[in-house]
Formats: sequence, structure tokens, C-alpha cells
Amino acid sequence: MTDDLAMTTAAGIRASIIGLIGLLATALVQLALVGLTGSVALLSDTVHNLGDCLTALPIWLAFRLARRPPSARFTYGLGRVEDLAGLLVVFAIGASGVYAVFVSIERLLHPSPVEQPWIVVAAGLIGVIGNEAVARFRINAGKRIGSLALVADGEHARSDGLSSLAVVGSGLASLAGWAWADPIVGLVIAALIGALFVRTGRAILARLLDAVDPELVDRVRSAAAEPGGVITVDDVRVRWLGHRARAEIDVTVDSSLSVVEARAVADAVTNEIRQDSPEVKDVAVQILPALTH
Repeated sequence: MTDDLAMTTAAGIRASIIGLIGLLATALVQLALVGLTGSVALLSDTVHNLGDCLTALPIWLAFRLARRPPSARFTYGLGRVEDLAGLLVVFAIGASGVYAVFVSIERLLHPSPVEQPWIVVAAGLIGVIGNEAVARFRINAGKRIGSLALVADGEHARSDGLSSLAVVGSGLASLAGWAWADPIVGLVIAALIGALFVRTGRAILARLLDAVDPELVDRVRSAAAEPGGVITVDDVRVRWLGHRARAEIDVTVDSSLSVVEARAVADAVTNEIRQDSPEVKDVAVQILPALTH
């Protein structure tokens, strides 16, 4: 179990650092081009990318803390810190959306031409490629280890890619002489960020409230019923602690079984669940004797 936790947290830390480097490189290239263009859409997109870089830091810290073993005070360990880091990602998404609205309205009230629109198009394409690459890397890593916070951070990067695509549209519109298009595209970016804020916020809050996919519960229940000696599976409870799921199951066995035999059934239930649902790292099985009449 310790080795498995070490491997998954190491994978999370690695994904956070690589994602941070990729997005920082993308954002710095875009930032260098903002001054040449004066594009508010590009500025909004660059700020959003820089914000996404910062969200990698609390997730990195959360994975570091998740390595600590349970203690007398934190008997389940510190895995839940990972979900709190995901909540910080949600706040960062919301803050970048508010900023995009602010600068877009400011440009609508005080319009100014976009210079070098082809540079805006190129910078937008850089943002699309860089963000999508980081998004896929983070989302795949998050799904592989069961980290909703890392998946959320990947979705955040993907929204940046969509925003960058809108920046490409802004540059093309400027080439067509539509001066009003740049701040309008900035507002479109803000709307995309707002939609992501709602979707990601719901997922993180649900995780903090111990919501789980019913399909996972069904798989755990079915696996618990497989070993010989199990008469009924009476109760199944599953919760996420960061990127690790914990299952607690009550199973009924024949009352004639000895303590050793009942323990063997419990071990078989545990092994069956872990084999069928590898995201469930901790399993607690309570053996209940069947009532005799």
C-alpha cells in the first residue's frame, strides 16, 4: 500500500511540474507578444495561462502532503488536501474569468486598434497547441491515478486552449477590419471560463461532500459478493481521499464459520475489490454472522 501511494503521488507531482513548465513557456511567449499587439483578447488569454501555472503549485504541495502516513490526529492521512487544492483551482478559474470581463469592458469603452494582427493569430495558435498538450497530459495522469484535482487542472488548461482559439479568431477579425471584435472575443473567453468554473466547481464540491460515481459503488458491491462464503453484501460505503478511494463493506457469512475462516473470507473480499476496482486502495470489511432461527 505504501509503495502504491508513493508511486501515485510521485506521478501526480511529476504531472504538476511538467504541466507547470509547459504552460509557463507558453505564457511567456505570449506575454512577449502582447506588447507588440495591444490585443486585449491576447492579454486575457496570457493572464489566464499564467494563472494556470500558479494553480500547479498547490496541487504539487497537496501531493507532497499526501505522502505523509496517517497519524493520531489525521487518522485517514492528508489525502483530502488534494481536493482542497482542486478548490483553489476553481477559485483561480473564477478570478481569471472576472479579469477577462474587466479588461474586455474597458476596451469596449476605450477602443484602440490591434497592432500586428498576424502576431495575434500566431500567439493564439501557440496557446492552443501548448495548452492542449498540457491538458491531455494532466487529464490522462489524473484519470490514471484517480486525482480529480489534477483532472480539473487539466480541464483548466483545456479552457485556456479554447480561449487561445478565440484569440486566433480575434486576430483574423482584426485583419478584416472589425475593430470591435477584439473586446467581444475577450467576453467570449470570459463566458468559456465561466462555464468551466461552474462545471469544475460542481465536481470538486461533490468530491468534498463524499460523492462517488454510483457505477463504482456497484462494482465494489458485485466484487464483494464474488468470494465463496459470502451470503449477502449488506452495506457498501465508498469515499475519496484525494486520489485514493476507500471502501467500507458489511458482508454476512455463515455463523458456523470460525474466526480464522471468517477472516479468510474478508481477505478474499478485499482482494476481489482491489482487483476489480484498482482505484480503491483501502478496503475495510466487517464480517456479520447470519442470524439463525
